[in-house]
Amino acid sequence: MPPVEGQGPIDWGIAAATAQRFMSAGPVIPKEEAGDAVRRMREQTVEAERHVRDLTGLGHGLPVLPGDVVDRAGWVRAATAGLAALTDHALPRNSPGLRGNVLARTAGVQAGMVLAYLGGRVLGQYDPFGGDGPGGRLLVVAPNVVATQRALRVPEDDFALWVCLHESTHRLQFTAVPWLREYFASQVGELLSIMDESTATVLTRMAEALKTARSEKDNKDSVGLLELLQSPEQRVVLDRLLALSTLLEGHAEHVMDAVGPAVVPSVGTIRARFSVRRGPRGNVDRLLRALLGVDAKVRQYAQGSAFVDHVVGAVGMERFNTVWTSPETLPTRAEIGDPARWLNRNA
Repeated sequence: MPPVEGQGPIDWGIAAATAQRFMSAGPVIPKEEAGDAVRRMREQTVEAERHVRDLTGLGHGLPVLPGDVVDRAGWVRAATAGLAALTDHALPRNSPGLRGNVLARTAGVQAGMVLAYLGGRVLGQYDPFGGDGPGGRLLVVAPNVVATQRALRVPEDDFALWVCLHESTHRLQFTAVPWLREYFASQVGELLSIMDESTATVLTRMAEALKTARSEKDNKDSVGLLELLQSPEQRVVLDRLLALSTLLEGHAEHVMDAVGPAVVPSVGTIRARFSVRRGPRGNVDRLLRALLGVDAKVRQYAQGSAFVDHVVGAVGMERFNTVWTSPETLPTRAEIGDPARWLNRNA
C-alpha cells in the first residue's frame, strides 16, 4: 500500500521522501552474500514464529507466514504506509484534531526526519496495519541486522533469529488476540482527537513541562517532554497506550530470551552486548534519543520485561496469558511497575 499523500494530519508521501533523502547508507555487502542473508532471514521469520508459539501457547492453528526482508528505503516505505493506514483508521480524514493546527506537509517533513534517524537503527518491525491482508506485515531490515551483528561480533544466524523472535512475538500478539488491533487503533484515535489545542496553550504547557522536567530529572519512570506536554485528559489516554506498548515490548523481550540456548546458542552473549549497545553513543545521539523518546522506549523494554518475567515466574505462561482476555485484563501503568497488583486483581 503506498503512502497516502496530503489527505490526513500528516502527508506521509512527504515523510517518506524526506526520510529517504536524509537517511544514511547501509553497510556495503557483496550481492551474493546479501542475497544469501535475505533468504536466510526470510526462512528464520517462519522458524521463529514456531518457537514463539511453542513457548507462549498462542496462535496454534493460524497459518505461519514468512516475513518480508527489506532494506532501509523499503522499511521507510512500509512504515509510512502503515502509519498512514493507522491514522486513517484511527482518525477520519475530514475530522478536526491535529489537521486544524498542523500543516500536513510540515508535519510530513518532521515525521520524515524522525524516520530518517530510526531508519538506520530499527532491526525489525511488526505493523498490524501494514500489508494487504488482515494479518499485518512483519519486516526485518537486513542491512541494520547485518551492521548490528557485525558491531556486536556475534554469530550471524543466532542474531538474526533472535531479532525474528521479537518481531514474531509481536505478530502473534495481534493475530492471536482478535480484539487487540481495534483496541490499539481506538486508543490512538482517542488521543489524536483530543490533541487539537491552540499554540498558546501548548507553549504555556511547555514552560510548565520544562520546569517539571527539571524537578523530576531523576524520575526513571518518566517518558520525557512528550508526556509532560499532555493535558490531564490526554495523559489518561497516553497512560493506557504506554501500559499497552510496555506490555507488548516486554512480552517480546521475555520471549526472545526465554526460548533459550537450545534455539539461539549465543543468546546470553547477544543479550549482554546488545543491552550495552542500546545506550546512547555520544552527545548528539543522546540529544536525538531524548527528543525522539528512544530512551523512554528502552525503559519500556526493561519495565515490560520485568513485569512479564515476574508474572510468568509466579504463575506460569498459561496464567500469564489471561492478560490477553480483554482490555479490562491488561495491566495499568501502575501495575506494570508493581506486577503483584495485577496478579491480585486477576487472581
